[in-house]
Amino acid sequence: MQAVKMYTTAVCPYCIRAKQILKSKGVEQIEEVRIDTDAAARDHMMQITGRRTVPQIFIGDTHVGGCDDLMALDAKGGLVPMLNA
Repeated sequence: MQAVKMYTTAVCPYCIRAKQILKSKGVEQIEEVRIDTDAAARDHMMQITGRRTVPQIFIGDTHVGGCDDLMALDAKGGLVPMLNA
């Protein structure tokens, strides 16, 4: 299974939802990068994604996007194959 990395903050309902979706697909470990406590991580996230909102989700080296993007990927049947690639 691909590694999953998620940029998050402490209180973020979309982050919680994204984690629930990923766990329901068999993801056991998510590398969380807290951008609310680490300004350098926030800057890095904005540089590599062009976005300032959380969550920002990476599966392997692929930037999936936020929670809505993750749900859309799952709805069209692309999430599980990406996780298992």
